[in-house]
Amino acid sequence: QVQLVESGGGSVQPGGSLRLSCEASGLSLDYYAIGWFRQAPGKEREGVSCISSANDRTPYYAEAVKGRFTISRVDTKNLVYLQMNNLKPDDTAVYYCTVAAVPLLTSAQAMCVMNNDNHWGQGTQVTVSS
Repeated sequence: QVQLVESGGGSVQPGGSLRLSCEASGLSLDYYAIGWFRQAPGKEREGVSCISSANDRTPYYAEAVKGRFTISRVDTKNLVYLQMNNLKPDDTAVYYCTVAAVPLLTSAQAMCVMNNDNHWGQGTQVTVSS
């Protein structure tokens, strides 16, 4: 059974930084596309950043976070990270780690399209306010 456990959320002031972590179990992460989504109150869940399973692991970033967020993965440890810098109030949301339901998805952008069949963590709250 696949399990994803996120950590690292919290409350920060605008301009601050947080690093989210996601530990995966029940699968070998290196065969799977992975990503981070977020859901703000009253809004739909949206893709923030994703990396494919292909050798070319060029990440995809949503326009709103480009230049501020960095996604990374350590497959040998089944870990996924999201470094978030220069946080803004609009970044306030519950952040979810996700892993593709099937292996060998080679499009990072496709991974960042909402798919209920993918594996999901329980989410971690990020609040940005002064």
